[in-house]
Amino acid sequence: MSSTLRIAVVGLGNMGSAHAESLIAGNVPEARLTAVCDTAEARRVWATEHLPDVAVFDDFGVMLDADVADAVIIATPHYLHPPMAVLAFQKGLHVLSEKPGGVQVSEVRKMCQAADASGKVFGVMFNQRTHPLFQRARQIVQNGELGELKRLQWTVTNWYRTQKYYDSGSWRASWAGEGGGVLINQAPHQLDLWQWIFGMPSAIWANCTCAHYHHIEVEDDATIFARYENGATATFITTTGESPGTNRLEIVGDLGKLVLEENKLRWWRLECHEREACFDPSGKEPTFTYQEILPDHKEEAHNGILRNFVSAVLHGTPLLAPGHDALQELTISNAAYLSAWTGEIISLPMDEERFNALLAERVAHSSYHPTNAVSEADGTYKARWNVSW
Repeated sequence: MSSTLRIAVVGLGNMGSAHAESLIAGNVPEARLTAVCDTAEARRVWATEHLPDVAVFDDFGVMLDADVADAVIIATPHYLHPPMAVLAFQKGLHVLSEKPGGVQVSEVRKMCQAADASGKVFGVMFNQRTHPLFQRARQIVQNGELGELKRLQWTVTNWYRTQKYYDSGSWRASWAGEGGGVLINQAPHQLDLWQWIFGMPSAIWANCTCAHYHHIEVEDDATIFARYENGATATFITTTGESPGTNRLEIVGDLGKLVLEENKLRWWRLECHEREACFDPSGKEPTFTYQEILPDHKEEAHNGILRNFVSAVLHGTPLLAPGHDALQELTISNAAYLSAWTGEIISLPMDEERFNALLAERVAHSSYHPTNAVSEADGTYKARWNVSW
């Protein structure tokens, strides 16, 4: 295999153009941007002006057949991620998909099946997995240092968005264009980290309020309640309508507690299991030690995922964000929508056909009109896409 991976980018909106410029800038030393694709003429003109010596296409299939790349980054609107990934795998390319993997779990499963059949590398852009404090929290939980898990509570309300943001593209905040609101656009990072650190729940109940703070047709405020097989619970609160917002994650086990907030991990470690202390004849409360952990290296964000993906292809390095994990995150948001639409507690695995049917009803009455779509792309990585405390 060549020592350099040829990469194509499809979709030159905000994220696609940022990925393209990052590759051109040499931020991923073992990769080379060789092609881009977009159906919008304005974006192709931008590519011609800003991406020297890069082939520009207006048709994804034609680009795949041109043998100009070994891997493709998919940064198109959400619904297009699965069919494009499936086609790329069938053509023998490796795939790195932007988050979310798609809108429907059933469609993302097809991506995973195509990846397995092709034997190619499949990654997803869960860039917040590169943050050292989330990595450390996962290590503590996975190593059993918190004991049996009891509770997760995450308030992430610092995804504030103005009406101008939603007006910047007709695909935004519509069932047909985007497939949902804050749970499908902003919060997938935290939904992924929730399951990555704490594991998948067994049942979900949710309240998702549409157009609560903005003139949109999808939810901009959501609260998810979840339960686990062992009796543990989780609460997840998010919105794009609060300022100033909060980003606070609390995880409790029977051996202590973790709190992640303001770029700091606080760790209370019990000297014994809480259940032992509870029923000890002495009646004494459990004692604990306290530790504060600060980041020991910088969050690598999108470029970290890109470098890891390239290394996985060229050297077999384990993926930090395997594409199959997109199923887990999307299962939580799909179940939350289904719960909000039906008023029911949704057991996992969920009824995917029922979800698809109810989503199709909303898509049929959506205000999205593709011919009116515009782009806010500027080709730069914005701070809002990294971990914000």
